[in-house]
Amino acid sequence: MTRSVRIALARPVRKLFDYQTPESLSLTAGQRVRIPFGRQIATGVVAEVDAHPPPGITLKTVQSAYEHWPALPPETLSLLTWAANYYQHPLGECLFMAMPPPLRKGRPAERATKTHWQLIENTLANLPANAVRLKALIDWLSTQTTPRETSAITQAGFTRAQLTSLANKGLVSATDQAMPPQPSEAPFALPTLSGAQTEAFDQLPSPELGFSASLLYGITGSGKTEIYLHYLQKYLPHHQQALVLVPEINLTPQTVSRFRRYSGSDIVVWHSSLNDSERLDTWLRIREGEPVTVIGTRSAALLPFTHLGTIIVDEEHDSSYKQGEGFRYSGRDLAVYRARLNQCPIILGSATPSLESLHNARSGKYRLIKLEERAGNAQPPTIKLLDIRSRPLEGGLAAPALKAVRDCLESGQQALVFVNRRGFAPVMMCFDCGHMVECPRCDTRLTYHRKDRAMRCHHCEFQMAATEQCPQCQSHAFKPVGQGTERTEDILTQQFPDTPVIRVDRDSTQRKGSIQSILKTVNTGQPCVLVGTQMLAKGHDFPNVTLVIVVNADGGLFSVDFRAPEQLIQTLLQVSGRAGRGELAGQVIVQTCHSDHPMLRQLADGHYLPLADHMVEERATGGFPPFRAMAILRADSSTMEASIDFLDRAKELLKAQPLDVWGPLPAVIARRADRHRAQLTILCDSKSRLNRALSSLCQALESQKTSNQLRWHVDVDPLETG
Repeated sequence: MTRSVRIALARPVRKLFDYQTPESLSLTAGQRVRIPFGRQIATGVVAEVDAHPPPGITLKTVQSAYEHWPALPPETLSLLTWAANYYQHPLGECLFMAMPPPLRKGRPAERATKTHWQLIENTLANLPANAVRLKALIDWLSTQTTPRETSAITQAGFTRAQLTSLANKGLVSATDQAMPPQPSEAPFALPTLSGAQTEAFDQLPSPELGFSASLLYGITGSGKTEIYLHYLQKYLPHHQQALVLVPEINLTPQTVSRFRRYSGSDIVVWHSSLNDSERLDTWLRIREGEPVTVIGTRSAALLPFTHLGTIIVDEEHDSSYKQGEGFRYSGRDLAVYRARLNQCPIILGSATPSLESLHNARSGKYRLIKLEERAGNAQPPTIKLLDIRSRPLEGGLAAPALKAVRDCLESGQQALVFVNRRGFAPVMMCFDCGHMVECPRCDTRLTYHRKDRAMRCHHCEFQMAATEQCPQCQSHAFKPVGQGTERTEDILTQQFPDTPVIRVDRDSTQRKGSIQSILKTVNTGQPCVLVGTQMLAKGHDFPNVTLVIVVNADGGLFSVDFRAPEQLIQTLLQVSGRAGRGELAGQVIVQTCHSDHPMLRQLADGHYLPLADHMVEERATGGFPPFRAMAILRADSSTMEASIDFLDRAKELLKAQPLDVWGPLPAVIARRADRHRAQLTILCDSKSRLNRALSSLCQALESQKTSNQLRWHVDVDPLETG
């Protein structure tokens, strides 16, 4: 009897492909296979074995398997199958997302190697008289007691060409050796937990109890990381693996440094900035079951763990855990589901927990553990609202804020100025004719970047040279309006010429290692002013920062997005938490035009949970998540009419379902990169019912003929609703 298997491909189609298996080949689910696909040879992943294809179909044959073992072990395959169904994304693309690029391209699952060179014959007879550098290389190699890597030889001043020349003459030999893992350093003794930390630690359940989810609410600077380290040291057996998720690549080095300092286990890193060989090597170490602790961004939740013992999600509230394109999964939520599959504990830590996680804790799904004291002698900062109505501003800063910065620097301390907009100014406007420069491809205005003399769109990356006169009326009354990090940096540099002003945003940290260089400068403790965006608000520990200035706190108060107030409060409290983390007291000045707003007044009290509970009640009243499940069907096309028409047809398909369907409506930025975007918002009292409705909808929409110009996708549990 012919055996058949069902294969998933990295294609944007919601179907699997049936193939027959040759007698000589035994396959299991999760294996990579080489198959004929059309006129090509493709790499696929076995999704099902012993499949039953429709009768009357002649199946093509699987050519071979890349490995005799499954690249995706059973638990990882179950996780990804569930995720593909829940997030309404093609299974094949989900499976391939869990593999490093070399494996997606059909390359061997082999560890990276490094070439080592060794002297065979210490003779100069075969060299011409003028081969000075080749002779010097032979002399250098003759002093080495072991074969040396290519990098070590080039660092000594020689070249690859010189090595090749000696190899061709039979004077040196080259061997490829697998890159050994970095040896783990002898750990330092963990810092002793304070009384409050010990009380919180004792509430964390033992892994012996199986799956558990704990929400560790710890105010900024309370020492949550020390609790993570103590938990892993006490409960993680030496043969098991651990996963520690962080929201941003820029937080990875700091977290890795702290874990390596105190942890005796091997630490490996996973994020998108690793090169292909680094990713493959790390992936294989995890797949082979090495007892490592993985510190990574959201995609680390997809790795093929085989002995996973504990999961930790730091800054669990952070929106960076939600993938914004393609496979739109939540790394945090996948981590929770993965912990359930593995029957292991998961700890979700944050100073500003998401309302979804807080609701789960209040309803008993998660265990809520509170840590409301800062570690050591540090005290929470005082928060002051500074009303800037009718006040003159310089670089967005009022006179009292500038005075506070001056006092801070004169005391030998550091200040942080938070401006949640990069560039010099968000708008260039003519004060004669009122013209503002807009992006030709998007419904947005271009941001002025003075250092590069450029006007840029932060949505489609269109850019043009900046001009000094209005392109509409040629007037020279063409001026920047509004604040960006560059403008604030310039003003602070003028105000404090003898003090370093350090800007931290996406523009200033593009080069590899730039954020580490910046943090190294700040951590010297010398007086300086940090100016930055949300990159500074997350997880950084600056002991000598005692003052935080928030330039404008009003952005999320009146947004159409129901999540905006939550995100605003989280950002403000997170950035406020950078102040006073050492021995000195911290102060936060929040500039606002709405100092009488109830939410900001509660914020000034510095207590997050009462404010969050109030926002949860508002969500319940409005019927928003977490009290109802939500998904958004988005469409974009070359015309708005085509997008709206497609969504109207989708809405008709949902009429018989017990759902609330809003729209279709144009997106807040209706035109982006010359694509006209609209959306349909779908809410339901039951997640399972919504999932079934979305599955039927996607199948129906895929069976319809649509223009090649139209694209659509479903976003389940969206964080951006505009």
